[in-house]
Amino acid sequence: MWEQIRANKRNSILLLFLMAAVLGSIGWTIGMAYVPNPNGGILGLGAALAVWLILAMVSFSSGDAIFLAASKAVPVEKSVHPQLFNIVEEMAIAASLPMPKVYIINESAPNAFATGRNPQNASIAVTAGLLGRLNRDELQGVVAHEMSHILHRDILFVTIAGVMLGAITMISQIFLRSMFYGSMYGGGGRRYSSRDKNAGGAQAIMLVIAIVCAILAPIMATLLYFALSRKREYLADAGGARLTRYPEGLASALEKISQNTIPLSVANKASAPMYIVNPLQKEGMKLSDLTSTHPPISERVRILRGMAGASFADYSEAFNKSTHSTTPIPSSAMKTVEHLEIRQASTQQAAGYKKQTRDIGDIMQRAGGYKFIDCSCGLKMKIPPNFTGSKVQCPRCGAEYNSRR
Repeated sequence: MWEQIRANKRNSILLLFLMAAVLGSIGWTIGMAYVPNPNGGILGLGAALAVWLILAMVSFSSGDAIFLAASKAVPVEKSVHPQLFNIVEEMAIAASLPMPKVYIINESAPNAFATGRNPQNASIAVTAGLLGRLNRDELQGVVAHEMSHILHRDILFVTIAGVMLGAITMISQIFLRSMFYGSMYGGGGRRYSSRDKNAGGAQAIMLVIAIVCAILAPIMATLLYFALSRKREYLADAGGARLTRYPEGLASALEKISQNTIPLSVANKASAPMYIVNPLQKEGMKLSDLTSTHPPISERVRILRGMAGASFADYSEAFNKSTHSTTPIPSSAMKTVEHLEIRQASTQQAAGYKKQTRDIGDIMQRAGGYKFIDCSCGLKMKIPPNFTGSKVQCPRCGAEYNSRR
């Protein structure tokens, strides 16, 4: 297993180096446009690295908290959804990882993500819609997928890549806006009016190159960021099937999530790659491989259902058959000799999922701090978090209960 993780790291590091090259190039080029000598390029490179370093420090220190807050994820206790906690505990034990923090997002759209710079500071967040739509095997598949992200340490790589993308975009926008408002153009005409024509011509060429780089750099960085995101999804699918030993659970969950038509209001372009399924892709929308944050759902499901076993090698073989590719995903390391039998569906699923379905509204209210009291008359009372009284009376039978228990 560790060989697969090391191979994934090598692929991720290569993509990060390419993004770093884009970041350095945009900084050096813009520096040369402002100061047409080698010192200008060095100053621009230093400024770009300084911007990235500041953003990286903020991201590493509190990036996961910022992301969770932006997603409106609420930390929950086991009493809110015992089944979710039990599944997270099971997958943490299977992956030999510490128990991550558990969050619920009060959204009806089904989705999930994992965040955290290392396994000791990891969190898994799922939407109320996901909890209300999936059976135990499907929920276990999603949690195992997110646990694999933590196990493979690829959350850190995506965080670094996201910071680089943000730095490249910020630098490019600042430069292009300065050009648009004429601050550089006007000053440049007065500054170089007394210089010879060759120097002025070289400066004009450098300025054009800088503008082109400022336009293309964010596009190139975005494509590299998407490529990194797609690679991590393949490995997380393989890891999730390995942890649960039941690929059908994740495959069925991906199908249900992809059929959703409810928008996830808390998602944006920066956070979309973190989710198990792209929350911004519209129904019927077809994106090319280069511009997609995730592999096609149909392909992921087909690979999972084509697995003869639950190992990385089985996933690699299913991938090759499904995509007609000779290159395993994420690398040839997935050919490691290992065979894991696929287990049977859980007894809960076999008995019928309808009996296990949870009301999405109740889940959202529990996550929002509501207290539920089951009266002896059969009525379920929902106490809002802003209720200040110490006693609550059942509106049906008049029985009183302690609201602070």
